[in-house]
Amino acid sequence: MSSEIEVVVEEEEIEKTNNGKNEVVSSTETNNNNNKNDNDESLRNDVYTAAAYGDMEKLQRLVESEGCSVSEPDGLGYYALQWASLNNRTAAAQYIIEHGGDVNASDHTGQSALHWSAVRGAVQVAELLLKEGARVNATDLYGYQTTHVAAQYGQTAFLYHIVTKWNADPDMPDNDGRSPLHWAAYKGFADCIRLLLFLDAYRGRQDKEGCTPLHWAAIRGNLEACTVLVQAGKKEDLMVTDKTGFTPAQLASDKNHRQVAFFLGNARRLFDKRCDGNTRLGKIAKLGLAPLLWCIIAVLLVTYEHSVIRASNLPQLSFTFGLFAWLGVFLATGGLLLFYRCSRKDPGFIRMNVHDPQDVKDDEPLLKIEVNNPALLAGNWSQLCATCKIVRPLRSKHCSTCDRCVEQFDHHCPWVSNCIGKKNKWDFFLFLILEVSAMMVTGTVACIRIWSDPMAPSTFGAWMNHAATRHTGAVLFLVVDFFLFFGVAVLTVVQASQISRNITTNEMANAMRYSYLRSSTGRFRNPYDHGIRKNCSDFIFKGYNEDVELIEDQTDSEGIVMTPMTRNSTSPNGEDNTSNSHVSVDIDSKNSRHQGHVHSSQCNHSNHSSSDHKKNHAQASDNTPLGLGLGLGRNQSRSVVAP
Repeated sequence: MSSEIEVVVEEEEIEKTNNGKNEVVSSTETNNNNNKNDNDESLRNDVYTAAAYGDMEKLQRLVESEGCSVSEPDGLGYYALQWASLNNRTAAAQYIIEHGGDVNASDHTGQSALHWSAVRGAVQVAELLLKEGARVNATDLYGYQTTHVAAQYGQTAFLYHIVTKWNADPDMPDNDGRSPLHWAAYKGFADCIRLLLFLDAYRGRQDKEGCTPLHWAAIRGNLEACTVLVQAGKKEDLMVTDKTGFTPAQLASDKNHRQVAFFLGNARRLFDKRCDGNTRLGKIAKLGLAPLLWCIIAVLLVTYEHSVIRASNLPQLSFTFGLFAWLGVFLATGGLLLFYRCSRKDPGFIRMNVHDPQDVKDDEPLLKIEVNNPALLAGNWSQLCATCKIVRPLRSKHCSTCDRCVEQFDHHCPWVSNCIGKKNKWDFFLFLILEVSAMMVTGTVACIRIWSDPMAPSTFGAWMNHAATRHTGAVLFLVVDFFLFFGVAVLTVVQASQISRNITTNEMANAMRYSYLRSSTGRFRNPYDHGIRKNCSDFIFKGYNEDVELIEDQTDSEGIVMTPMTRNSTSPNGEDNTSNSHVSVDIDSKNSRHQGHVHSSQCNHSNHSSSDHKKNHAQASDNTPLGLGLGLGRNQSRSVVAP
């Protein structure tokens, strides 16, 4: 099966148009310096360039002295306000609006300045436009609202702002039935997916091709996107088929995304193994292994008491040794009490914020409680829990077994049938200490009692046979106690080591994934480690360790070209080169790199190429002035067939 990839060949020639503006075209040829300087000067002397640059002095001169209009489009049909919005030029946008610029003016694709502001996440300009009356629900020719554009470019902060403050619809489908969640899944923006799920976007929405967001994530091989969707979803999401009859796992396998196909297949098997919690078998399964461990400890205690302490065929215990022998029973009994307490105690469940959408008023912003959450303002989108609908603390984690977020999540212990977290870790650790101590005491007593039998023969082989036949209960107890001791002792040492460093089992297992556990150089660094003395004293006397705030470095994300959804594409990064595009440049870039945005009206997953209307990020020559590039109308394009 082959796929056609359209490749743009840019020419570096500059021509002057009738309206006085130039079209910038890249090629391998260069013009002489005089023509370049004339072109640069001509390009810069219009309101569109001034708006893109945010050059207020030039913009004012052109408007007030030369009488240039800011309400007319340029030769390509784009408005000065759109260029200012794309480059986040708030002052220029304000000036244009004050001098007749229409905030809802749309170009030939139906896009307004608000659409353009979403490409690079220009929150300040978007705020200005919305205050001046821009329609947050305006759609272009393809049905894209601002939320679609933000999701297509991974502008999570922008999406968060317009939804929570301006009540934009985060789940509106476009003309092809695709919601912002479809686009975020297709492009692989996991943070956008988390936010949209947090905002109650519908996971099961099927577009015109019958594809859900999980289908598109699987088609592109976006493992992280698939992981987020599966963790927040249900078994039914993995079983939905598109119009061709394929499930997400089958599509991933068809596109040779083996890791994604394996993950989705394994996730379905895990869902199949889960029992319905409402059935009798499901309720028994919820109990986990805790009843079994309880019975094992109880049976061992009874065996120890009857076959070791009170054995009739063994010598009478002395008072001192008897106290030592019964100490093991008291320690094990205390461990059982702590075991029950740890199993039944709240491990630190964070209160869920699940709300009924019917109770939300039409003019009420969604989740207004979380609007000013410091974690979201800092861009820590991984702290969003799409299931519990909360912004969880940094060290917490959503437990798939308990289906709740747990503060200072350590691990889910199947033997305790509960999570180990901030509120029950002290009980869990003390339970381990008591049980290890009890096993040491009882094992020592059992060995001494068997060894001190006066009826035992002197030879080793005969002694072993005598012990196995005359003291069967004590020998069995000793064997089971021996194996349990080493398992529990290792767990106790590991927990003690982690407590001394104030780190959890989950953090140790995911140290390379959690950014707050890495220093600026990329090496492991635990910001919560205050030294052994303070870590241990806090845990012993408070029952938990305090968290300290972590300030993470902010990184600016680059704009990403928006490509048509096609099942023929196997590029994991969603890269595609297209023609019929216009260009704008990143003002903050050190290079003269022009960036625009692409919109596709079709999402085709057949083997036939489709006609797409797009705006594209393209590379222009170094002679193109920063802030604006106009036109690639003379681009030559060719089709390259990928095997």
